[in-house]
Amino acid sequence: MNVRSGGDWAASVERLAMNCLRTEQQRQPGALGQRAALVIDRFEFACRRTSSVDAMTQKNLNGQLRIAVVIGSVRKPRLADPLAAWLERELTAMDWLDRDMIDLATVSLPMHEMQPGGAAASPIGDRLANADGFVFLTPEYNHSFPAPVKNAIDWHFTEWAYKPVSFVGYGASGGIRAVEQLRTVFPELRATTVRESVLISMAWEHLDADGRFVPPPGTAQALHAMMNELRTWARALRSLPITDLAGRR
Repeated sequence: MNVRSGGDWAASVERLAMNCLRTEQQRQPGALGQRAALVIDRFEFACRRTSSVDAMTQKNLNGQLRIAVVIGSVRKPRLADPLAAWLERELTAMDWLDRDMIDLATVSLPMHEMQPGGAAASPIGDRLANADGFVFLTPEYNHSFPAPVKNAIDWHFTEWAYKPVSFVGYGASGGIRAVEQLRTVFPELRATTVRESVLISMAWEHLDADGRFVPPPGTAQALHAMMNELRTWARALRSLPITDLAGRR
């Protein structure tokens, strides 16, 4: 007996089932034959649909992921600049992603123009909607994340839905309070936050003479662990056939 692969075995079972149904249809020209014909039609439809879904799933599993990096600080001067430069260099080496750096300091999102359910006039709405996942580079100000981050989140709605969000925090305590508070915000928008994160304590002490960020030991490893988890979630969630991002049905 030959040992077949999973795909060959399934194809053989499919052919056998179809042959049995067609034989039954020929032998029973009456109601049983009609029932067999109906089963054949449904079986062939299911096979075509499965093949289509398999092809789509394979594309979702293998295609490059678009990751939006949101830079949360708008201060001048700011530590975000050398940290964002380091983060961009690290992400450039990851061939599975297509990064999009979104700097909130260069984006106009007036609070008085915010609308319920997201604003259609957002200058970054399309970029967020096209992303498969997010990395937030956020400082911790006064035991929380900065106001521009919350403003950017509230300006949008469906753009976040059913996508993974990760965090690179920095501050005296590594930005941990900012990160943990953001973890309570995104589930309301139907986004999921990944467990791994990067927490950079006292980043100002890790700048060289040219102002470039020199990551302390373990930082790059933490980033790669976080990005691997983000990639897993992004591929899984991108393959879901979601038709209503607002969750109404």
